[in-house]
Amino acid sequence: MLLAAQISLAAIACAPVALAEDAAFAHYGVNRLNLAWLDRNEQERVLKEIADSGATHVRLSLSRPVDKSIEAVAIANRLGLRILLEIQLSNTSYYGDAVRPRSGQRRIWDINRLSDLNLDRYRAGLREALTRLDALGVRLDAVEPGNEINLAGYNGDLSVYQRPGQQTPRTLADLKDRAAFEKGLDRYIEVLKITRDEVRKSEKSSGAAIVSAGLSDMGAKEADRQGMERLDPAEVIMLLRDRGMDEIVDAYGIHVYPARKDPKAIKSVVTKLLDFCKPSESGRPCWVTEWGIANTARTCPVDDRQRIGAMAAMRTVFSDFAKAKRLDAAYYYDWDTQQSYRLWRCGSLSPAGALAIAPETGDPR
Repeated sequence: MLLAAQISLAAIACAPVALAEDAAFAHYGVNRLNLAWLDRNEQERVLKEIADSGATHVRLSLSRPVDKSIEAVAIANRLGLRILLEIQLSNTSYYGDAVRPRSGQRRIWDINRLSDLNLDRYRAGLREALTRLDALGVRLDAVEPGNEINLAGYNGDLSVYQRPGQQTPRTLADLKDRAAFEKGLDRYIEVLKITRDEVRKSEKSSGAAIVSAGLSDMGAKEADRQGMERLDPAEVIMLLRDRGMDEIVDAYGIHVYPARKDPKAIKSVVTKLLDFCKPSESGRPCWVTEWGIANTARTCPVDDRQRIGAMAAMRTVFSDFAKAKRLDAAYYYDWDTQQSYRLWRCGSLSPAGALAIAPETGDPR
């Protein structure tokens, strides 16, 4: 199988693969990040809950400790879950020993600059992880290198202000260090190329989709309040497309948190946000690698009435985009760790959770 993949590599290395999602159905999954922090028994329990709930797709992280991340991915694969693997570029193993992170001003975590990422270290780390996953018989559905690289929280090339409340940049030209951010984007294109090349060499996962980093949808006013630089997803997608991203990836990653319950408002806001998602002949479709509707209630049995309508509105938008071949997947955030967004409540999947992961009517999957 590996030999066949190597023979065909020359034909496919310069173009994205054809995906099963060419049909007019998106698939729906859930996020369960940071499983590397749990012991094996807890990983097994959480992933079995997800699989037993009827979920078919899950987004997991390749993060430190890497051994524990790989352990979790192997469990998910054994349980029949299809895996979107997010590669955390904040992993210090991908940076030189002398690299120092940008300060989070004691409000958020300190984090390395994307422009400092060592490409040789990244390739070596990814190759080792894929080799180990191959040995375990794991087949990845997709690989997503990076997370929210348009937000200071996950990209040290963007600034965290010492005092929040002042106006933050609205465009690339307004950034404190535009040159560093653009260097980081150049570096990210190389990360995508390496990811594609290494995935295509994989024995089990050579057909996995390559999805660009899910971008934050944080608005300018919220960025002002938090004192963090960010750029609109559409602008960053354009900057990456200008650097040749469409020749490397199968889909654009995006995160969607509409922060409202009114279905009409949700439809308008989310439709506008996803405007850059395109059919493959004119760009790339989107994978919504995180989306969420909050429910702050803590009672048992769970009262999900407030977010059911909002969930339905989100699913309608996703379905419309999928029919237009502008959306291939959506993964709800989060399964069981974030109190307001979690789907697993009171020992079972909530009513809104069932709606979030339900397959489209008529979807053969």
